[in-house]
Amino acid sequence: MNYGFVKVGAAVPELKVADCEFNSGKIVEFINKADKEDCQIILFPELSITAYTCGDLFHQEILLEQSMTYLNSILENTRDTDIVAILGMPVKVDAQLFNSGVVIQSGEILGVVPKTYIPGYKEFYEERWFASGVKALSDSVNLCGKSVPFGIDLLFDAANFNGACFGIEICEDLWVPVPPSSYQAMLGATMLFNLSASNEIIGKSEYRRELIKQQSAKCIAGYVYASSGIYESTTDVVFGGHALIAENGGVLSESERFSMEGQLLCCEIDVAKLNNDRMKNTSFMEADVKNKARKIGFNIKKTKLNDLCRFVDPHPFVPSDPGSLDKRCKEIFAIQTAGLAKRLLHTGMKNAVIGISGGLDSTLALLVTWKTFDMLGIPTENIHAITMPGFGTTDETYYNALNLMKSLNVTISEVDIKPACIQHFKDIGHDMAIHDVTYENVQARERTQILMDISNKIGGVVIGTGDLSELALGWCTYNGDHMSMYSVNCSIPKTLVKFLVGWVADNMSQQNTRTVLKKILSTPISPELLPPDEKGKINQKTEDIIGPYELHDFFLYHMIRYGASPDKILFLCRKAFNGRYEDEVIVKWLKTFLKRFFTQQFKRSCLPDGPKVGTISLSPRGDWRMPSDAEANLWLKNISC
Repeated sequence: MNYGFVKVGAAVPELKVADCEFNSGKIVEFINKADKEDCQIILFPELSITAYTCGDLFHQEILLEQSMTYLNSILENTRDTDIVAILGMPVKVDAQLFNSGVVIQSGEILGVVPKTYIPGYKEFYEERWFASGVKALSDSVNLCGKSVPFGIDLLFDAANFNGACFGIEICEDLWVPVPPSSYQAMLGATMLFNLSASNEIIGKSEYRRELIKQQSAKCIAGYVYASSGIYESTTDVVFGGHALIAENGGVLSESERFSMEGQLLCCEIDVAKLNNDRMKNTSFMEADVKNKARKIGFNIKKTKLNDLCRFVDPHPFVPSDPGSLDKRCKEIFAIQTAGLAKRLLHTGMKNAVIGISGGLDSTLALLVTWKTFDMLGIPTENIHAITMPGFGTTDETYYNALNLMKSLNVTISEVDIKPACIQHFKDIGHDMAIHDVTYENVQARERTQILMDISNKIGGVVIGTGDLSELALGWCTYNGDHMSMYSVNCSIPKTLVKFLVGWVADNMSQQNTRTVLKKILSTPISPELLPPDEKGKINQKTEDIIGPYELHDFFLYHMIRYGASPDKILFLCRKAFNGRYEDEVIVKWLKTFLKRFFTQQFKRSCLPDGPKVGTISLSPRGDWRMPSDAEANLWLKNISC
């Protein structure tokens, strides 16, 4: 099974200027090498058969004849391979010469795509030798004894792989305001290949990298780029052999520039993920570009996908780069405070009520509220922070909550919920020695009632503390901690909450607040609804009951963000965690996730308002509309152990 991945390559072979025999030999060598590495499509640089820097030699018939001769040699020497190769060479059609990309497979030419934009400025003189593809008169060309499709309107569509369609542009085509690849993507190309000969000057590689990233993002596509290496002529410029493979705004793989040896990048492009993104993006296909492409059918090489070259992040919500993580946390915190500020300004309320447990979620919600009040110039004493110890509250979390509230100079209240819960147990005839869901939820709803009533009393807004991961799993009490008047954490996953609290701690000026935040960060995640153990420690650890949050957040990200099937999620999870969890453990918690995600939708269908901060939200008014009684059977049956 390929799980929707196509393995592509970008090659930068050694070459000799105007030596077609040498260059074709290297091309065959790299095609065979890529074939052995199970690449399905391989890209070569611009004019790779002749070299890019031939200058006026392009007007010599012998060079043009030799390029055709050695194209035929490449076809003969790769006839036994199924890999698709994209080569660069000059092609003469109707007395015009075109800088072209030639697509071959199994000894046959699938099609020829000429360059559209021909540079003729500064160090570039291509207008001297080549015509633009838009000036072509014919839509076919005779190469190696056969008539093959020719033109800027060609796309190559795999008949045996849903959505695996690619387009070709050449070097300068990418640098114009509307590249040909933009239209190719709108016409169905999920992969874009650029044969290039981009020389190196100071800062150009960074700009080139960003250009490729942006084009892959704008086109919701994979973008493969291969540029000429150092063996091109250095009469006036130097080429670095820059090759990149990008996907939807991110670089998957990148070559080392200025290498004396030929290079081959190989990586997988997730075509299924790209198609899912395009399907959701309803504006993507709105432009009127129909009937403007000829699709050339081919069968993509079949491979068995046992592993991935690409990195699979085990914590997709949390940037691994410290600098990026710092920026992410700063931006999320700003979104949270801006959302709450607007709600307070709109309602005219100058008081907030929030329950503080000493855990991560309520800590983050309090920090957001404190920052918002400071931003609006409202006294922080107007934040009514309430600790409500119950049957499972430990000294550790109790004093963490108190010390946090004191350090932030908010109004502190304490309401012991045990007497009210005991009375309620009597009222409904529940044996409080039975520590079941009734025992737990009575406490959660009692706390919510207290918060709501106090907010009515003082004219305040109840701040919700629940996070995205809890909502996905339904790990909240309906009309208990599930409910609030504004929920500031509702689209922040559990794995990110911890880093946000840590970020605030690192950027907090008050030493006493930093100290207590560090203690909270080291406390196990727990709802604290069951009595402590004999040592007074937390007895109810959430991850022991429903599984590790890092797994659930991984499942959530790939299922909701990209529509990945459970078997693909399982495949990716094995790669991401690389032996940290046994297969049976991953399968167990994946099944738990799916069952809970489907059965707990009714809680998400009536969520309070709250800000979306990332690409995933489960708000019924925003990103996620799902019937509460949908069945999970299809998803559960898809899991292959």
